[in-house]
Amino acid sequence: MTTSLPRMRRALVGAIFLLGAFCAPAALFSVPAAEAPRTGTPPNLNLSAPGVAWAGFVAPKEPNYAVARLFNDFASPATGIGPVTDGPDHPYVNNEVAREMRIQPTYRVADLNNAAGRNLLPWVREALAKQNELVLRGRNGETREARCWETGVPAFHLNPGLMHIIQTPREVVLFLTGRARHIWLDVPHSANPKPSWYGESVGHYEGDTLVVDTIGFNDRTFVDSYRTPHTDKLHVVERFRLIDGGNTLEVAFTVEDPGAFYQPWSGTRNRHRVVNPNARPVEFECPAFNDDYFNIGLEPVPTAEKPEF
Repeated sequence: MTTSLPRMRRALVGAIFLLGAFCAPAALFSVPAAEAPRTGTPPNLNLSAPGVAWAGFVAPKEPNYAVARLFNDFASPATGIGPVTDGPDHPYVNNEVAREMRIQPTYRVADLNNAAGRNLLPWVREALAKQNELVLRGRNGETREARCWETGVPAFHLNPGLMHIIQTPREVVLFLTGRARHIWLDVPHSANPKPSWYGESVGHYEGDTLVVDTIGFNDRTFVDSYRTPHTDKLHVVERFRLIDGGNTLEVAFTVEDPGAFYQPWSGTRNRHRVVNPNARPVEFECPAFNDDYFNIGLEPVPTAEKPEF
């Protein structure tokens, strides 16, 4: 990295956004190499209006399976390759579907035979096959997020909770259940970004759409809740725009990783406007409540000897 924020500013940013580091392996954010001065205000997307947050799920007034099915999942694209999903042999029942249909929830078992499954390189298919086997044996079925690990991108968007957004001419910050992402505006990527949990995100506005390009990931996260791995060549492009009269924030994304997938794939994860003057980002203490108390083969929660920032 050739340049960075001045030391004092970096310390201040770290203090302000400390709530984003909700567990031991703190979320790290690279800073782009170029720091071109920026003036003016961002397009009026109303993403950070006072008292506004964006929920990944809002229960409909009447039971609706199609809505409940996306409680904590990506939506597949109308055409082209989408994210890994469940299959007919092992349908996934999330907590909201279970509540509406009054059936037992299940853990995810990836379909390796559909288009998304066939798009996985052999080592990724093997990793998911092993994970499927564990789940079918009743072990390690919880998501990486449920085990208190940083989620990476695009899995960051899967949480159905409230996302708070701060927009400035210089950056956009996303807060979601104790995690934070910084998107630096109108600057190029660093020449060699240091690998990190959420990579290095740079963005720009195309009309009323915020386009975010992220590289520089480590290989310790999964791209979804099925535990689909990736390499440090992962490249994610997200497009944020308001639809439905400004009441829905559409997050459309494309994932590319030649070390894990034959072809790029895409999906969407919509969020819904929630107005609550008292809603604000909160710190979330996850590890204290998620040990494997009953010894059922859960992934250990992350620990560290010292903070990673």
